[in-house]
Amino acid sequence: MNSEGGLSSAAAAFLAWCRIEKGLAPQTLFAYSQDINKFKSHWAERKQAGLPAAADLAAYVDALYSGGLSSRSVARHLTTLRNLYRFLLREDRVTEDATRYLHAPKQWRNLPKYLTREQVEQLLAEPKPELPRESRDRAMVEVLYASGLRVSELCGLKLSDANLSLGYLRVTGKGSKTRMVPLGRHAQQAIQAYLDCPRAQLLRSRPSPYLFVTARGGPLTRQAFWKRLSFYGLRASIHVPLTPHVLRHSFATHLLEGGADLRSVQAMLGHADIATTEIYTHVVRSRLREIVDRHHPRAQTHGPLEANR
Repeated sequence: MNSEGGLSSAAAAFLAWCRIEKGLAPQTLFAYSQDINKFKSHWAERKQAGLPAAADLAAYVDALYSGGLSSRSVARHLTTLRNLYRFLLREDRVTEDATRYLHAPKQWRNLPKYLTREQVEQLLAEPKPELPRESRDRAMVEVLYASGLRVSELCGLKLSDANLSLGYLRVTGKGSKTRMVPLGRHAQQAIQAYLDCPRAQLLRSRPSPYLFVTARGGPLTRQAFWKRLSFYGLRASIHVPLTPHVLRHSFATHLLEGGADLRSVQAMLGHADIATTEIYTHVVRSRLREIVDRHHPRAQTHGPLEANR
C-alpha cells in the first residue's frame, strides 16, 4: 500500500463515516475535508509507505507552524487529525492513536462581540414592515435575537418548524440534532406579520416549504442574510462589524445579564459542551466591571495613587 493510497482510503472512509453515521453539518464536513487534503498533500511528498506515525504527525505540525498558520488554525488541524485517528483506531486500521503525543497550542480566547440593548433596538427598528423583503428581514432579525440560532439554522427553518400558537421553533442543529427553542412575543408577532401577506408577495404563487424565502422560492442564504444585516446596521448607524453571530452572542449575553442560568443558555444555543457556553460568563463579568468602574464613586480612578504623606 503506497502512502497516498493508504491515507486517501482512510480519509475517504472517515469522511463517509462523518457524513452518514455522525450526520455532521456540510460546513463541518467541508472543513474536515480541507484539513485532510492539506495533510494528504504533505504526506504524499514524503513518499513513504503506510499511514503516518507519531513522529510524522509531529513533523507535520512543525510544517504548519513554519507555513505561518496561526495557533487557532493549527489547533483546528489537530482536531481533525485526532478525530481521524480515533476513527482509524476504532476500525482497527491502526494499532495506536498517534495523535495522543501531540499537544494543542495555547490560544488566547477572544471574548465574543455583542451589541448593547440600545443597539439591538436601533437595529430592529430599521426594516420597514410594509416592504415584503424588509418584513421578512425584520422577522429574521427578531427570531435571531430572540432565540440565538446559528445563521444556518435560521435560514434552514421550514414553515412546519414554527409553532406560533405555542411560541416555539423546532430547530435542527449540528449533527442533525433537534431542539425546541422558545420564541418571545415580539418575534412571534414579526413572523405572523410576515406570514400574513409579505411572504406570499415574495413567492407570487410559488410553493415553498421554507419559512424565510426569496422570490425564487428557495431559502434566503446565509451570505445574503449577512449582507442584509450589514445593510440595516449601517442604516441604524451601528459602526461595528455586524454579523449573525454578533446577534447570537448578544442573545446569550443579555440572557445571562438578566439572570438566566448557564445550563438554560447552553440548551437554547445548542452547545454540546457547557465549556463552550462558559465564555459568556467572562463577558458578563467584564461588563459588570465596566459598570462598577463607571458608576460607583469609590471605584472611579483619576490617576495613580499618591503615597501617604
